[in-house]
Amino acid sequence: MARRSGKRPWGAPHPELDVERARGGTRSEQGPDGTWTVRSVTSTTKSYLCPGCRQEIRTGTPHVVAWQSDALLGADAALELRRHWHRSCWAHRADRR
Repeated sequence: MARRSGKRPWGAPHPELDVERARGGTRSEQGPDGTWTVRSVTSTTKSYLCPGCRQEIRTGTPHVVAWQSDALLGADAALELRRHWHRSCWAHRADRR
C-alpha cells in the first residue's frame, strides 16, 4: 500500500518552482551601472550602513547584499567590495544623483 503525502491533494498540479528561493535568495540584476549579484538577507546579528541613504540597517532587518559581477579586478575583489542595502534603497539606486 502506497503512502500518500498530506502536503498536496492527490492529483493536484505541482506548485511552480521558486527559483530565487532555490538559489538561496541570490539573483543577477542588470543595471546602467553594470551587472550585479544580489542576495536577499532576512536578518543579521550585525548592523550595517546602507550606501544608498547612509542610514543604519539595524540587526534583524531584512535587506539585500550586492556586489558587482563584472568588476574590473575580478570576482574575488568584487565579493570583498559587497555592500548591504535597504531593499528600497537598492531598488531606487538609479534615481539617486
